[in-house]
Amino acid sequence: MIKKVNTLLILIAALVLTSCGIYSFTGASIPAEAKTVSVQHFPNNANLVNPMLSDIITNNLRDRFMNQTSLDEVPDNGDLAIEGEIVDYKTSPTAITGDQVAALNRLTITVNVRFYNRFDESKNFEQKFTQYDDYPSNEDLNVVQEALVTTICDKLCEDIFNKAVVNW
Repeated sequence: MIKKVNTLLILIAALVLTSCGIYSFTGASIPAEAKTVSVQHFPNNANLVNPMLSDIITNNLRDRFMNQTSLDEVPDNGDLAIEGEIVDYKTSPTAITGDQVAALNRLTITVNVRFYNRFDESKNFEQKFTQYDDYPSNEDLNVVQEALVTTICDKLCEDIFNKAVVNW
């Protein structure tokens, strides 16, 4: 009797998880008919250009879709398609001490993203995503920049992925 109940519960769980399209344990909800994704190269149109930033954001997004969904990557015209550009890359003082000196600086990156869902156009969007990380003002940006960019790009790509397929 208990074996039948367990089998029934497993079947019900399988039906619930598959009834709303493809479900992954990352929380992604993708239409069942979607099989491919394309992520175009993100050109850097910011006034201050980090030469590695375009590749970092583009590859991070591609990796996130490959690792967290069952979609196949195609170069163009995927069932889900992402394109965009880096529009801002700047550093600014953020925490001012009593001596009017910056205790912290902030590196901020903004990307403009366009997302297309071939099967559900109501999910299409164009939106700017901004993330930042702070660093002590006594540290040279050139020394801490690589770690900051990695952290910020991870946050940006998580935000973009969540907006595109997690529907949070």
